[in-house]
Amino acid sequence: MPTYTAYTTLTNKADAEALGEAMDRLMPEPYGIGVFEMEDGSGLWEVGGYFHEAPDPAGLALLSVMNNAKPFVVSELPETDWVAKVRRDLAPVEAGRFFVYGSHDADKIPHGAVPLLIEAAMAFGTGHHGTTLGCLKALDRLDNEGFQTERTADIGCGTAVLAMGAAAIWPGKPVASDIDPVAVDVAVANLTANGMEGSVTCIEATGFDHPELAAGAPYGLIFANILMAPLIGLAPDIAAHLEPGGYTILSGLLNEQAPSVLEAYQAQGFKLHYSEQIREWTTLTLQKAV
Repeated sequence: MPTYTAYTTLTNKADAEALGEAMDRLMPEPYGIGVFEMEDGSGLWEVGGYFHEAPDPAGLALLSVMNNAKPFVVSELPETDWVAKVRRDLAPVEAGRFFVYGSHDADKIPHGAVPLLIEAAMAFGTGHHGTTLGCLKALDRLDNEGFQTERTADIGCGTAVLAMGAAAIWPGKPVASDIDPVAVDVAVANLTANGMEGSVTCIEATGFDHPELAAGAPYGLIFANILMAPLIGLAPDIAAHLEPGGYTILSGLLNEQAPSVLEAYQAQGFKLHYSEQIREWTTLTLQKAV
């Protein structure tokens, strides 16, 4: 099945977001829409849509005029095995001692590294994103500082790569939870692929609303690599489920969002231990007051 794309640029975020919403009403309907600030320093915003059928040129022209955008550029993409392409193009990631790789790079594992096999097709959390990379580096940093715990929770686990990292270097059995049942299935599959069956408890849960999470508290370390709003909402629960002196590693935050999240956790008695920016993303390591 052919894939068509339609892209344009605008000079400000408000117009770009308005155009993105308007594109959802096109016929034929796009199956995917993206609104992004371009990373070339131009200050422009890019809006694009993906279509199974050729988009309506008149509809696109009308939208561009109404939203102060340049004319759309429409292209037909060649049929591509995207999973195979990603596997070829996605290089392994080193985060401290952790080496996150796909099976096609199994011969590249450095001596002494902690290998974590995560296939590129297996949902969010391959380690290439600045948030996952930041969390793995934060885990490695805590261990290098002499911190260890037998009780770890990974909230919003995705591939469970963070829980797997903790299980690989520390005793105990981390609990990995996600609101998405597909993510939980992916997490279980990743444990099997790494020969770590049974080393992490994988559950479907919203926040801490699960008896397995309650039974494991108080935790020494809690990961939460999600988004700003749920992180702020979880601040009281993370504080309640973390032992005094324990740590939480938070990410999923754009750099400009980090101060708001930090403020919410400081109100719960946390102090900033370390903050790291990787491209546009920030990872916070916070310690609960003793």
